[in-house]
Amino acid sequence: MTARTLTLGATRYPVILPNIRDPRLHVAAVIITIHVLGQVALRFQLSVPQILAAILTCAVLEIALTFRQTKSFVWPASAMLTGSGVALILRVVGTPTDDHWTFFAWYVYAAVAGLSLLSKYVIRYRGSHVFNPSNVGLVVAFVVLGTSRVEPLDFWWAPLNVWMIAAYAVILLGGLLITRRLRLLALAASFWAALAAGVGLLAASGHCMTASWSFAPVCGVDFWRVIVTSPEVMIFLFFMITDPKTVPAGRVGRVVFGVLVALASTLLMAPQTDEFGTKVGLLAGLVVLCAVRPFLDRLVPPPQSAADDLRGFASGLLTGGDPATGGNPATGIARGGARIALAVVAVLALGAGIVLAGTPARGVVVPDSAEILNRLPTAIDPATLPAIIVGQDVVDFDHELAGPGMQAVVVTLAQNLELENQALLRRDESILTTVDHGDRLIEMQGRLQPVTAGTVVITHYQFDAIEVSLLVPFGRQDGLSLGLAARGTMTQETYDAARNLVSRQSSPFAQTFAMRRATGARWLNVAVLPAIPGG
Repeated sequence: MTARTLTLGATRYPVILPNIRDPRLHVAAVIITIHVLGQVALRFQLSVPQILAAILTCAVLEIALTFRQTKSFVWPASAMLTGSGVALILRVVGTPTDDHWTFFAWYVYAAVAGLSLLSKYVIRYRGSHVFNPSNVGLVVAFVVLGTSRVEPLDFWWAPLNVWMIAAYAVILLGGLLITRRLRLLALAASFWAALAAGVGLLAASGHCMTASWSFAPVCGVDFWRVIVTSPEVMIFLFFMITDPKTVPAGRVGRVVFGVLVALASTLLMAPQTDEFGTKVGLLAGLVVLCAVRPFLDRLVPPPQSAADDLRGFASGLLTGGDPATGGNPATGIARGGARIALAVVAVLALGAGIVLAGTPARGVVVPDSAEILNRLPTAIDPATLPAIIVGQDVVDFDHELAGPGMQAVVVTLAQNLELENQALLRRDESILTTVDHGDRLIEMQGRLQPVTAGTVVITHYQFDAIEVSLLVPFGRQDGLSLGLAARGTMTQETYDAARNLVSRQSSPFAQTFAMRRATGARWLNVAVLPAIPGG
């Protein structure tokens, strides 16, 4: 920091500006670069006023609080990092898409950022703050406000194009240089390695989560890959858990801290079935470890002591070598064997605990569609379908969903609609679970209930035009869907209790059929919506 003075009236106040070598400026450069990429190319659901609301709120509070304490004006480097970190991770449901200058819900960013900063002054232990301010503020905001109002930044940002490569390069190069300079690289590496192992165990057990950017549940190896290579996780490990003020000071303590944060995060992520819960679980792991850090400090060697050596600490844990053995090799070997056995039991117990905690998110039950398709008439002639217009957003997201790939999806839609009719006529709910999911399944099950005792109305669709776009469920965790905006003619047929045709009536329709691979297999109908404007 460099000092100057500011004269107000007859009083001169010191003005303390940052030094160019201040690591906080380097962290800020990385975060601001990611913000710029998010606005320019990555389509972050975030606006410039929202970012500025978070940063300026923290800056003003910090300047006021430090002036009250020191009677000097101090550049609020840490506070601005808190604000930019909150803005980077926080998303408010309903923020207009691709509107870089909207003031929508700016006060939410200001409030969350301000409360995050104030936690640094309110929750303290031995003269220092306990929690990483942005971390604890975000976790509290997500838990209190819930999925209907806010959500964290996605694990997956965009396809691996030049902009994503640039984002990874900025995060990794900046993170490695900064953590190495602060001697926190071992902490970051230990966290990542332990997280990769814990999430790998979850993935191997069949863990799945739904995500707003995926047509199907993210399971198994894909779940592991998404988590451990997520740019959000990289930001978390390089710029959030490595806050020098909230981690142990010793080398051993920092490595142990990194491993324990990963284990806590994994255990909190394990029972979550959607991306919202998984992301909050990841962030909450750091909150838990920061809360118990005073106890952890008592269990690890004092900083800069002779015992604060990773190799020596690990060797002592495994061999049991300590002065109490009196130098007796046999006693050391026996104690070492017992400690190794205890370590193996502890690892097995922890692994079993992670697997057990992940039970609610274990696998996806996929209906046996083959049996249904084999016994029911489902043949659809592609020649009866109109030309399909596929939006550029769909092509950019998945090149396979163009041409023959999209025609196959539309054929599946036509099959699903006819199978819904068969479910109503045959009073067979198992058919519905094969072709429908979510809101559409609930709707059709509701229509099936009165069918058992009375008349039934079914609908046949003749498509004249179909335009396909992405339906991104921002603020929800149902997963990405295809929106097939269709126009044409629908024919409603009414059957009596004996299933004799009573009447038939045709009329034009304009609706959007939402489809996604909700179980990871067949494309399913998940909703029927009003026609998309222009569709």
